[in-house]
Amino acid sequence: MPKLDGILKTAIHTEDMARSRAFYEGVLGLEPIYSDNRLSAYEVAGRDAVGKDELDRWEAHLASRGVAIEGRNDWSRGGRSIYFRDPDGHLLELATSGLWSVY
Repeated sequence: MPKLDGILKTAIHTEDMARSRAFYEGVLGLEPIYSDNRLSAYEVAGRDAVGKDELDRWEAHLASRGVAIEGRNDWSRGGRSIYFRDPDGHLLELATSGLWSVY
């Protein structure tokens, strides 16, 4: 599985916690630091969301798990992003550094 170094931010609502946990833990490989029937919290070490050399591997990994990539963006500062949805339809972004002046 490709390495995920960080998440900039997230807080989502889910209709099915078990399904959501299967996605975030099974597909994205996140380890819960807390979980109950109402919420799950995940920690990802580091500041960068995805290393520049990992984004293509993430795209292939997501495709192998049946997750459709809805969009790609090459940012003017050199960063790259891919966009996809979780099982509840939330749009997620994996991004390398080089998106904004602070990241």
